[in-house]
Amino acid sequence: MKNWKSSLLGIALLGLSAGTIAAPQELDRIVTIVNDSVILQSDVDAMLKTVRMNAAGQNQPLPPDDVLVNQIMEKLVMETLQLQQAEQFGIRIDDNRLDQAINQMAAEQQMTVGQLQQMLAANGISFSIFREQMRRDMTASEARTIQVRRRINILPQEVETLAGQLSQHEQQGVRYNISHIQLRVEEGASAVERDAVANEAQQLVNQLKDGADFANLAYSYSKGPKALQGGEWGWMRKEEMPTIFADQIQSQGTGAIVGPFRSGVGYHILKINQVDGLETVSVTEVNARHILVKTSVILSDEGAKEQLEQARRAILAGERSFADAAQALSADPGSAANGGELGWQTPDLYVPEFKEKVETLPEGMISEPFKTVHGWHIVEVLDRRDVDRTDAAVKNRAYRILFSRKFNEEAQAWLQELRAGAFIEQPERADDQG
Repeated sequence: MKNWKSSLLGIALLGLSAGTIAAPQELDRIVTIVNDSVILQSDVDAMLKTVRMNAAGQNQPLPPDDVLVNQIMEKLVMETLQLQQAEQFGIRIDDNRLDQAINQMAAEQQMTVGQLQQMLAANGISFSIFREQMRRDMTASEARTIQVRRRINILPQEVETLAGQLSQHEQQGVRYNISHIQLRVEEGASAVERDAVANEAQQLVNQLKDGADFANLAYSYSKGPKALQGGEWGWMRKEEMPTIFADQIQSQGTGAIVGPFRSGVGYHILKINQVDGLETVSVTEVNARHILVKTSVILSDEGAKEQLEQARRAILAGERSFADAAQALSADPGSAANGGELGWQTPDLYVPEFKEKVETLPEGMISEPFKTVHGWHIVEVLDRRDVDRTDAAVKNRAYRILFSRKFNEEAQAWLQELRAGAFIEQPERADDQG
């Protein structure tokens, strides 16, 4: 695709030079004007060759040429409109990105780029023209994505509803081994008494999440029917559970604590001991603490590293606690106030160097000083735990499904609006005129 004015100038120059050549040559002609751009016959011919090559490779029959050319013309018009939008946004696909896309395309076809070039040449397609077609496709796609994303609004209720439907479908045939604690609220209890039971239930949940033994707490506190069995109900499908249990269990995995939640008799806490028949998602969280020293015009890399080495030696020798050193030295105010502790986090949240340390460092060991984009650190891993993320994974999947649905709908609407507001004209061919 070429700028209209520069294309017309190029065609005029070709016309001038044609007079000096003995044999007449067919000039590239404008077939469609789209706002201030033009589509040339060579653009149509190049895409026609590509479509025929792809169809032949897939043994796909094509419609008659007149129908196929109309389809190609419509694609080129819509592509041109999107490229004009891309120009407004300043979108450019550089050669590195283009080469990566072509390499990936060749790999998906199980061939090298050299073999791809040979295949194109065998079908009469110039590799340079093919590259520019790819660049235009990528540029148009990026412009479309930017514009359509702005039009998409996904409400939390939509995600919850679809996640519930996905979970319900996946729950068919799934069995759970569950345990239960029930804290009773006596009939006629005052608001203060009800609040006290609610607080007690939350405290039990906090203890369980910190690693307390569920059966011991059930023996001590539960008023439920399975209290003397440590709260264990055994294996059940959701349709075999009390409705109040089934309503609370969505797509949680092994080890999940559910609750506290309220019923007419009091507050309940569930633990999912095991799951059979449900694909679960688990992640490892790390509880770590660190000390950060930043370099400056008066503190070099060597100076920052030396400060941390001195602090580390003092901590290991028992002359100073990690918390005291963090409060005195760390340039991370959020964690320094908490003795350097970062709390439970998944390592993926950290920058690569820090992530590598907290993933590989043995618990209780203080690292040697190391550098990240933030400065120099020492870090200690206090503990690790596996956490079920099945419920979050289902919600993420629900969000992606909703986004895909809405993106396709909004993309079509945006393209229609773009075309409706465009100036599109097909100049008459000389041999069509009277």
